[in-house]
Amino acid sequence: MKMHHGKFASAVTLSALLACPSLASAETLRVADSFPVGHYIAENMTKVWMEKVTELTGGEVEFEYYPAEQLGKSKDLLSLAQTNTVDIGYVGVSYIADKLPLSAVGELPEAFNKSCQGTEAYWSIAKPGGILDQAELAPQGVRMLLVMVLSPYQIMTAKKEISGVDSFGGLKLRATGGTKEIAVELMGATPVTIPAPETREALTRGTIDGVLFPHSSVLPYELEPALAYGTEDMNFGSFVASYVISEDRWNRLDPTVQQAMTDAAEEVIRSACKISEELDLEDKQTMADAGVEFISFSDDDKAEINERMGTIGEKWAEELDARGLQGTEVLEAFRNALAEQNGAPE
Repeated sequence: MKMHHGKFASAVTLSALLACPSLASAETLRVADSFPVGHYIAENMTKVWMEKVTELTGGEVEFEYYPAEQLGKSKDLLSLAQTNTVDIGYVGVSYIADKLPLSAVGELPEAFNKSCQGTEAYWSIAKPGGILDQAELAPQGVRMLLVMVLSPYQIMTAKKEISGVDSFGGLKLRATGGTKEIAVELMGATPVTIPAPETREALTRGTIDGVLFPHSSVLPYELEPALAYGTEDMNFGSFVASYVISEDRWNRLDPTVQQAMTDAAEEVIRSACKISEELDLEDKQTMADAGVEFISFSDDDKAEINERMGTIGEKWAEELDARGLQGTEVLEAFRNALAEQNGAPE
C-alpha cells in the first residue's frame, strides 16, 4: 500500500501563499460532526483549527461546518469522509470499534489522569507516520487531522462512601462500552447500561448506586444533586474524539494548504486539551460546591487499582493479536508515549 506521508516545506509566508497560482480561487471544505451546537470540543478545537487554517492560507481555504449530525450519524461519518461525501469527518472511535479497533487504545485505563497527557501520547502514534496510522488509519484510506483524548472517567456514588479500593464491591454502576464495563467489574461492581438522560432518575430511585462518568458529563445531565462521593486522579477509561480526511482528498489539496492544516493542528491540539483540563477542573469544583466529596486513594490503593486496570490493556491487545492485528505493538507504543509524557515537565 502506498503510504501517505511526506515532508512538506517549513511554514510558508502569507505573501508566498497569496502568490501561489494554484490557490488563485478559494476552496471550501465541509466539516461534519455529531456534537451539539456549542459543545466545548467544537468550540475549543474544531472551530479554532478551521479559523487558524483560514488565517494561515490568507483566506484561500474556508470551511462549512455542520454540527449535530446534520450530514450523517456519528457512526457513519468515517465512511462519509472515506467516500468524500464530507471533506472532514468526526470519528468517535468507540462508536466504530468494528472499523477502527486499534484506535481505541486511547480509551483504555492507562497511566494518565489528564487530557493533555493522553492526547499528546495518542497524537504521537496516530499522526501520519505513527504506528497507529500505519497499522490502521492508512489502510482505511484516511489520515487523522485533529484529536482530543478526554479527561479520564471517575467512579461516583450516590450514597456509598468511597474510602478505598474495596469500596465498590456489589455496587451497580452505570457504564457503557466494553472496556469501561470491564473496569467496573474489576472493581468488584456490576456494570449497568442506562441511557445518559435516564441516569439521574436511576440514581434517585436507587436503580443504580453510582456512575462511571467524566466530570464534563455530570453537569449537563444534572447528576450532581444525586451524587455524594467521587474518585479523583484515577483513570477508569477515557474517550477519543478525532477528525479525519480521506487520503484521496488530502492529496488533492495544495501542499501549502496541507502544511497550514498540519501546523494549525500541532498548535490547536495542545491548546484545546489544556482548555479541556481547565473545564474538567471547573466542573469538578462545581460538583464539589454542590456537595460531592472527592476522595484521594492511598498510594497502595492507587497501585492496586492501576494494576487491575492495566490488565484490561493486556486482554485488549491479546484479543486483537489473535485477529492478526497489531494490538500489542500499538499498546506498547502508546504506553511508551505516555511514559515520555509523564516524564515531561508540566
